[in-house]
Amino acid sequence: MTPATGPVPAAPPPSGSAPVGRLRRPARAWYVAWRITLLNLRAQLEYRAEFLLTIAFGIAWQSSVIVFAAVLLQRFPGMGGWSSEDVLLIVGMRMLSHALYVLVFGRVHSLSFLVQEGLVDAWLLRPMPVYRQAQLSSFPTNGLGDLAVGVTMFAFAVQQAEEPWTAGRVAFLVAGVVGGMLVESAVGTAMSCAAFRFPSTFYWSSWVEELMATFGGYPLSILPRAVSGVFTFVLPLAFIAYFPAGVLTGHGSSLGVPVWLAALSPLVGLALFVGARLLWNRSLRHYTGVNG
Repeated sequence: MTPATGPVPAAPPPSGSAPVGRLRRPARAWYVAWRITLLNLRAQLEYRAEFLLTIAFGIAWQSSVIVFAAVLLQRFPGMGGWSSEDVLLIVGMRMLSHALYVLVFGRVHSLSFLVQEGLVDAWLLRPMPVYRQAQLSSFPTNGLGDLAVGVTMFAFAVQQAEEPWTAGRVAFLVAGVVGGMLVESAVGTAMSCAAFRFPSTFYWSSWVEELMATFGGYPLSILPRAVSGVFTFVLPLAFIAYFPAGVLTGHGSSLGVPVWLAALSPLVGLALFVGARLLWNRSLRHYTGVNG
């Protein structure tokens, strides 16, 4: 008996091939980002003197913050009811979170210049998210100096802490630092969205960053209640280091917010960053080009 003729059905794809493909795409994206970062670093290393001077400038700038904090703590040992060791933890967490922000997300601070140079128009034609291209546009050499000082200050503050470091406290400490990085990244990303409409927003971003650098390393309880409220619910500076350090050092009752909200600071940072990225995507859809 002759078998029936007809098109032979295609063989089904191997089981599990779709999940593997979904895993390969983000891995490939991370690999490309890593390769671009290395190329940017090699380009910076072509000018060794400038590379080292930039790192030295970052170290000097952050060291001046430590010197100012040390002088202030010597003059006012009990700042707002916080001991010197507790204030040092705020400073250490804030500096490390800021250094990580500069290294990973800091290029959004200069987005207004990138818009004026017309780079965003070219990025829209490439098969890579514009936000990622902005972060890969240059290597943050100054961030290496920030990181060196931030890690040193953070390690010293942790060593000086009065309470023993249990596994739970260490986990919350790490989450607090990452959450602080995400809060600052969210603020920087949200501020940069205005650059799609108003390319001169660099000065606004610089002013906000200066505010965060000035008040981010001290207990906000030393400020008037209205000001500390602004730094909590308008400019979420308190969630970077003040609230996490307050939970770790037992100052939960004097933070001005419920303890549970302060304890959720890492999740607040994640939520703020997701919201800022959604705002970025919405602003980018309304971008009409460098010439309007």
